[in-house]
Amino acid sequence: MIDVGGRRLHIYQLGDGAPTVVLESGLAATSLSWRIVQNEVAKFTRVISYDRAGLGWSDPSTAPPTVDRLGEDLHRLLLAAAAPPYILAAHSFGAAIVRAYASRYCEQVCGLVLVDPIRTEEWMSEEKRRVLRRGAALSRRGAFLARIGLVGWCLRSLLAGSRFLPKVIGTTAGGRGMPVMNRLAGEVAKMPRELWPMVAEHWSAPKSFLAMAAQLEALQGISAAPPLTGLPETLLTPGAGRGHWIQLDQPELVIQAIRDLVNLQRDRSAGRP
Repeated sequence: MIDVGGRRLHIYQLGDGAPTVVLESGLAATSLSWRIVQNEVAKFTRVISYDRAGLGWSDPSTAPPTVDRLGEDLHRLLLAAAAPPYILAAHSFGAAIVRAYASRYCEQVCGLVLVDPIRTEEWMSEEKRRVLRRGAALSRRGAFLARIGLVGWCLRSLLAGSRFLPKVIGTTAGGRGMPVMNRLAGEVAKMPRELWPMVAEHWSAPKSFLAMAAQLEALQGISAAPPLTGLPETLLTPGAGRGHWIQLDQPELVIQAIRDLVNLQRDRSAGRP
């Protein structure tokens, strides 16, 4: 747990060597979503994953989590954890954060791996902002259901293979929550089995839903990603055999993309062409 100005963020570090790879999660995800990739990347360099404010083991935020503020949280975290240069690997919403970081601290970053990154221009219309407002409202409803113990129970039941009782509760609680719960359980099921109880525990806490609601609300004010020039960047998108969560569907693609940038930076540091 690292203090970033009166709040603590949870960080998980493995491996040795430079450059340091930093893993940034998607909207509702934690450091656990990177565990398969992190375990392999640690075999050839130092690699860090962490939980954004309010998610996983991290303390809640004391201010609205704009992309710039989340980038500053990451900056404070890395100041305490690891020296640059960094390769920033980000999934979905996390891409907006690492782009903001790389734009402000370009001298610290030697490469980006963007895993099906959010396209900020797609979320700037009024229609999309209505979707975000509905999502935030559902997340706050989820916080209430977590507070009375239903969310954790449903998720544990789904992961154990039960469908009937969680469906009854999901329908009774508002209908729309059940498809979300099913999708969440489906992605969690791709993680190593020993992580399932941790994920269920995280989503049993109201703070996780409140953090997700706040990040959805922050997305309503997002602007176009700043242009980055001269920085090696690898883009991975959904395709055959892989969906949005490429780090879970085909982790070897993400691992290889990171390895390629690590080797590129090591060649540069050694003066090799």
